[in-house]
Amino acid sequence: MSKATEIRVSQWYFGGLASAGAACVTHPLDLLKVQMQTQKGKNISMLKLTGIVLKNQGVMGLYNGISASLLRQLTYSTARFGIYEMAKQHLAPKNGQPISFFMSAFLAGLGGFAGGFVGNPADLVNVRMQNDVKLPPEQRRNYKNAIHGLWKVATEEGVLRLWAGASMTCSRAVLMTIGQLSFYDKIKELLLGTKYLEDNVFTHVMSSLLAGGIATTLTQPVDVLKTRAMNAKPGEVKSILTLVVGTAKEGPLAFFKGYIPAFARLAPHTVLTFVFLEQLRINFGTIKANTF
Repeated sequence: MSKATEIRVSQWYFGGLASAGAACVTHPLDLLKVQMQTQKGKNISMLKLTGIVLKNQGVMGLYNGISASLLRQLTYSTARFGIYEMAKQHLAPKNGQPISFFMSAFLAGLGGFAGGFVGNPADLVNVRMQNDVKLPPEQRRNYKNAIHGLWKVATEEGVLRLWAGASMTCSRAVLMTIGQLSFYDKIKELLLGTKYLEDNVFTHVMSSLLAGGIATTLTQPVDVLKTRAMNAKPGEVKSILTLVVGTAKEGPLAFFKGYIPAFARLAPHTVLTFVFLEQLRINFGTIKANTF
């Protein structure tokens, strides 16, 4: 005789809300990561860079571009989480078993690609606003907020410029979403399968921390190239190949510039995103019946 149990599943927009909440906490680390990645030839430590920003801009200097960061999460993460969660729920077997890891990775990649494309304009403005503090006053773009930045880029450089670096943004988003969402679900499944852990905050933190490490390693080379392409002046980057070659001339480790702040930012961002997401699911998710 079949037995029905009720579980709560996420709404399509929970991922965007959770990511935006996490971004409010981790934005200073994201700003430092961008500034380290755009260094050419010289390497300033994360601690020294923090001191420079605080000296020149004060504490609020660490929140340059926060409006663009939030807009990015509400476009990029809403799309990738929404597509992944809805497709996963639709394809999940009725007996409550999870979908296969390969199907999960495929859906995550699909969601990541769509999210990367949708979120590229806000991502471009985010990178520029974060890097502005490092430029001489006469070279600064001085965007007042995300909307002003989008308007300035569209009117001064053309609408298509909003999708500068889109190929790398989408590539990074595919790898990021596979690293975060697919591996989070798989790691959580394995941890719960040990019978020593329950579906609680500790398990969510452990799963998301490991997923954050995997996602950072997968995405860092693409992230460096994406940041440099977005921060370049018009015509400075002729093709992705020239960008790769130019970066490679600095040595193989140039592709992993900013790895420590990237992990230091992505790990807590991933942890907070999934903790917030799980709390949204548990408290406000849709009730779904599983039949065993």
